[in-house]
Amino acid sequence: MITAANVVKTFDGFRALDGLTMEVPDGAIYGLVGPNGAGKSTILRHITGVFCQDEGQVLLDGVPIYENPVAKARIASIPDELYYFLSDSTRDMMRFYKGFYPHFDMARYKALKEVFSTVDEKQPIRRLSKGMQKQSAFWLALCCRPDILVLDEPVDGLDPVMRRQVWSLLMGDVAEHGTTVLVSSHNLRELEDVCDHVGILSRGRVLIERSLSDLQENVVKMQIVFQEREVPKLPEDMEVLNISQVGRIHTLIVRGNATDVTNRLAVYAPILMEALPLTLEEIFIYELGGEDYAVRDIVL
Repeated sequence: MITAANVVKTFDGFRALDGLTMEVPDGAIYGLVGPNGAGKSTILRHITGVFCQDEGQVLLDGVPIYENPVAKARIASIPDELYYFLSDSTRDMMRFYKGFYPHFDMARYKALKEVFSTVDEKQPIRRLSKGMQKQSAFWLALCCRPDILVLDEPVDGLDPVMRRQVWSLLMGDVAEHGTTVLVSSHNLRELEDVCDHVGILSRGRVLIERSLSDLQENVVKMQIVFQEREVPKLPEDMEVLNISQVGRIHTLIVRGNATDVTNRLAVYAPILMEALPLTLEEIFIYELGGEDYAVRDIVL
């Protein structure tokens, strides 16, 4: 398990991480989401041992990761900005990775040539397109057979077919080998399809950390038509995150279980009422509404 406890990191007086605490369970696909500048890449660099925290702890199975070669040998990473030696090809980097990943799988490297067939393994990586560079990075990382795979905007630049292929490989490793995948992405629709745990970051700390199913069960979208055109006075203890209206149809975003919320609104004898699950993108928007990230109507 990856554990970050009360992590603080400051750059030139800017507090990038402000007491961040999170846990990534073994064998999970954990999606890390948040607005730009929330601290996603910063905490990923702590988890991969690139940065050392000013305060707090970053642990892998209870052991500090920073300057710990044994822990780092269990972690592979694909950062947002790829690293490779300027003149090296995918084959050259394979030899480099093989030197310090004890479980590097040469049989898999050869097998994945068919998956990443458009990548010339002898061509210097810097001469490849952005999408092919990302394919090269996945090819190498998957062959490391890591216990932990850390991904920062992982499929950016890949075409839809390759995106699906890469996610299929990742989920196969989770299912068959218990690989833990920690992924940061702005593509919330894609994360919703693959993640089982989600952490929402804002201003250097984790606001919410739950399984995706629990997160979706805790907030509900109600589409409702009341007897009167306006919304009646609702109970003070009903936590309504947002209300919008189109014609006579009111859409209420309410914190709580769908059944409980439906039963409480039924006392108003609505003409029409339907409970709908929220997407991860909607949860992200409304949960951050209280953090001054509320979506506002703009008239141009």
